[in-house]
Amino acid sequence: MAIVTSTNVKNTASGVRSSGAEGANRVADVLLLFLGEDDDLGVTQIARALDQSKAVIHRVLQSMLSRQLLVQDPATRSYRLGPGAAALGARALRDCDLRVVAEPILRDLRDQTEETTTLSQRMGLDRAYIVQFPSPQEIKMLVEIGRRFPLHAGSSSKVILSYLDEPDVGTVVQGALERLTPNTVIDPQDLLRELQVAKERGYAVSRGERQPGAGAVAAPVFDHADRVIGAISVCGPQQRFDEKTVVRLIPLVCDAAQRISEGMGWQPRVKGKNVGLS
Repeated sequence: MAIVTSTNVKNTASGVRSSGAEGANRVADVLLLFLGEDDDLGVTQIARALDQSKAVIHRVLQSMLSRQLLVQDPATRSYRLGPGAAALGARALRDCDLRVVAEPILRDLRDQTEETTTLSQRMGLDRAYIVQFPSPQEIKMLVEIGRRFPLHAGSSSKVILSYLDEPDVGTVVQGALERLTPNTVIDPQDLLRELQVAKERGYAVSRGERQPGAGAVAAPVFDHADRVIGAISVCGPQQRFDEKTVVRLIPLVCDAAQRISEGMGWQPRVKGKNVGLS
């Protein structure tokens, strides 16, 4: 009979915890590998990517198979995500609310810039502001929450429109382009050129296009399926949005938009777009 001392007990418990943590880390690492370019992965690929032996990885995979986190192709013997992983993803997306994800990021962005920050949600071929954090400055810009705005005027509108499918873009551009202010672009070809620039850059800048005297920098927000679902902006009196200020704001707005998109399940590897880049 082995003599069990308090030291032995502590060491045993510590070993169990360490082993359990390593096992959990390996499961998580394997799952994250499936976010890469390959939908199907073999034991050798996984072992090489994680710098583990094939025997260790095989045990991890068998455990994941038994819980339907993975399924195995009987012909190729490769693995792909299973219904258990799909259910977890669906639950995460169900609990992912754009407003909840965006609010703390927009609040920080307001504090960084001392200008009003907004979140617009796409609503068909319109958009509406759903969140704003007002500037602490005495003279500031405020937006009307819930009111629908067209997608051809203003930085938030144009940056959403620039990432829509071509049929939707055509419907808007070839439709009735209302002149909201003297600076609103209503020539279809001019608007298309501006949309192309916005898409290439990953942001849009406007001065007095939707509302006289207002300036703004906006960037798009995407969901897990790589669909544009809205935009965020920093906005304020036009006289405060000179070129030097705009250049300073662009990376801040793009970075905030990317973090919100990632919070909505968007993966940077999916896109060949310049979100977050200036």
